Amino acid sequence: MGAMSVRTESTAPHRAGFACFVGRPNAGKSTLTNALVGTKVAITSNRPQTTRHTVRGIVHRPDAQLVLVDTPGLHKPRTLLGERLNDVVRTTWSEVDVIGFCLPADQKLGPGDRYIAAELAAIKKTPKVAIVTKTDLVDSKALATQLLAIDRLGKELGIEWAEIIPVSAVGDQQVSLLADLLVPLLPESPALYPEGDLTDEPEQVMVAELIREAALEGVRDELPHSIAVVVEEMLPREDRPADKPLLDIHANVYIERPSQKGIIIGPKGKRLKDVGTKSRKHIEALLGTPVFLDLHVKVAKDWQRDPKQLRKLGF
Repeated sequence: MGAMSVRTESTAPHRAGFACFVGRPNAGKSTLTNALVGTKVAITSNRPQTTRHTVRGIVHRPDAQLVLVDTPGLHKPRTLLGERLNDVVRTTWSEVDVIGFCLPADQKLGPGDRYIAAELAAIKKTPKVAIVTKTDLVDSKALATQLLAIDRLGKELGIEWAEIIPVSAVGDQQVSLLADLLVPLLPESPALYPEGDLTDEPEQVMVAELIREAALEGVRDELPHSIAVVVEEMLPREDRPADKPLLDIHANVYIERPSQKGIIIGPKGKRLKDVGTKSRKHIEALLGTPVFLDLHVKVAKDWQRDPKQLRKLGF
């Protein structure tokens, strides 16, 4: 009897594949990723485009492995960087196995949602799931209205939603249900990543993101996107005892114009020092090792518009 019950359990094929969440800034994409994976991976921020690189979280289950690919926000391009980001987004969308379109329950569908939905409609093959986030912020009547509006939006644009799923990542309600509904949309496949991998993001990129996040804090209005961070090197300090390692990190913070230098550095270098202290704490938590952080501010003239600079800065 025992053998039989084991057999019946393993008849369902193992599935594995890629999913990405899209939606306007603040739609709850990173929060959802973190809730599914169970640790903080993506950089959450109240501004668009802080996650410029593909950060993947991996959900391991006995029956499946769901790899979450975080695409940068899609927006109407105003600069070369914007267009390049949009190309990256479209490529990603056509390569993943399922797209989750995040729409906050507490905000009416707006032009930004419509713009993304129209782009989604053009990607025919990939299954699309509408995920209504932040359901803890509304009552059931408002939620029902939002679900109907999303259904209507799909019909208007010719999108067949594979599912429309309300979730609240904050209360962990239905986050596992969301995984249950995404898994059947994945192809049959053995696991793609070893157990224990939560993110395959290169550490240097994550470190750069943490520094960028700290550098933008408090000056977002003055320098919304004109900061790029490049980690030049990460080396373990030599001659350190095994139980007291130290990692040397040298990073450059690039801004577009000399006038922005003062904003980042602050009076008597105080701001830059704060940025260093704050990001160092996060980096140490991420890497689990003490860090010596060496930060320099450099001007890369108009890097958002210059293809050569963009390549050098990793875009």
